[in-house]
Amino acid sequence: MTDFSDDLELALRLADAADAQSLPRFDAADLKISTKVDRTHVTDADLATERAIRALLADERPGDGIFGEEFGVEGSTHRQWIIDPIDGTANFMRGVPLWGTMIALAIDGVPQVGVVSMPALGRRWWAATGSGAWTTTDASPRRVTTSAVASLDEAAVSFQSITQWADAGHLPTLLRVADRVWRDRAYGDVYAYMLLAEGRLEMVAEFDVKEYDIAAAVPIVREAGGTFTSFDGADTISDRSSLATNGILHEAFLALAHPLTTN
Repeated sequence: MTDFSDDLELALRLADAADAQSLPRFDAADLKISTKVDRTHVTDADLATERAIRALLADERPGDGIFGEEFGVEGSTHRQWIIDPIDGTANFMRGVPLWGTMIALAIDGVPQVGVVSMPALGRRWWAATGSGAWTTTDASPRRVTTSAVASLDEAAVSFQSITQWADAGHLPTLLRVADRVWRDRAYGDVYAYMLLAEGRLEMVAEFDVKEYDIAAAVPIVREAGGTFTSFDGADTISDRSSLATNGILHEAFLALAHPLTTN
C-alpha cells in the first residue's frame, strides 16, 4: 500500500495556510463579495485562500496538478490536488460558522488524502488511505469511526437542501427517505460529511456537486469505515452527485433511493 504520510503532512500545512487567510476575513465588515458567471458568490477570502494554497504547492509539489474552485485546473491529472478554498461561501458571507476549507490529493481521480478544516468551529478532520480518519479540537487527535446503526428506522440523514433535490428531480425520493428513517436534517455542505464520519449521521447525499465539493470528504468517510459513491452507487467523484453512508446501510439507502432499479 502506498504511504501517503508526507502528502498528508503537507495537506495539513496547506490547511494551516488556508486558515490564516480565511478566518481573519470571517464576518469582516469590509468583506468583498462578487458574483461569478454561474451566479454563485465568491469573496475576497475565497480567492486569497486558494492563492495561498497554490503558492505553497508551487514551492513544494511543482510536479503535481491542481484543480481549484476559483482558479481552475493546471498541471498533471495523475497526482492532482483538489481544492475548495471555502466550502459554504454562503454561510461564510452571512456570518454562519459552518464553512471550511477542503483539500484532497487524488491519484488518477481517486482521492487518497483528505483534510477538512473548519477554523470558525476550531475543528479539523483528516485521513489518508490506510491510516484511519482523525479529528482534533484543542485536545490530542482522536480517531473517528462511522456508526454501527444497521436499521433505516434508527438512521439519521442529512439531505443538504430541498431545492437541491427538487432541481435534480429527486424530491419524491427525498420524501420517501425522510418517511423511512428516524431523523432528517439539512446540516449542509462539508460539515454533514464530517458528522457522518464521526458516527452522528448514517447518510449524506447531494446533487450538482463538483469534484472539489466532495473530494476531501471521500478518504475521511472511507477511512472512518463508511462508503462514498455517487447517488447511483458508482465509485466516482465526477458524477455530480454523492451518497455517503456509514457503510452498513449503503445498499439499503441505494435500494430506498432507486426502488425500480434495485428490486
